Amino acid sequence: MEDAVTAATLGTDAIGLVFYPKSPRYVEIEQAAEICARIPAFVTTVALFMDANEQQVSDVLQRVPIDLLQFHGTETPDYCNRFNRPYIKALGMAGEARADIISKAGRFTESRGILLDSHAPGAAGGTGEAYDWNSMPEGFDKPVILAGGLGVDNVAEAITKVHPWAVDVSSGVEADKGIKSADLMSEFINEVNNANR
Repeated sequence: MEDAVTAATLGTDAIGLVFYPKSPRYVEIEQAAEICARIPAFVTTVALFMDANEQQVSDVLQRVPIDLLQFHGTETPDYCNRFNRPYIKALGMAGEARADIISKAGRFTESRGILLDSHAPGAAGGTGEAYDWNSMPEGFDKPVILAGGLGVDNVAEAITKVHPWAVDVSSGVEADKGIKSADLMSEFINEVNNANR
């Protein structure tokens, strides 16, 4: 709760709630509902899933006021579209050819954006490892959200090189796994704002 409220107070645009049980950032439905109740207006609440069954996603949507879904696994476009909610699809960059990334992204015609992460396709993100931003493919017809290994020391460079629609950070602003640092969050947002200027 404290991390989410601090992030919102510092000016973040979205708060991610991880519903992947193997993640150190996993939140239970009840905890997620409490967090969402404290998030101020105009901060987007995002529910992150990885290869969850349809019932798990439906249970979250019935009990938590989620604005946006984020799918990190091997979900198909048909699956992502079933929930009649705006969503973004995450794609792993590790070992993927540029043309393959563009082709995969193009399948998700209803996605509001494509999140590019450093993990291998089908693997879990949140590794804290960056990838070579120079290898980023061009030609996406959706907004690109950049993730993977971002932190205070490199987010400005990433924004300058890639010009993403948004950046996504988790381990890069943590004091320990699953525990955010208010100081790192503040520094990160300052770096983003400076790069945007």
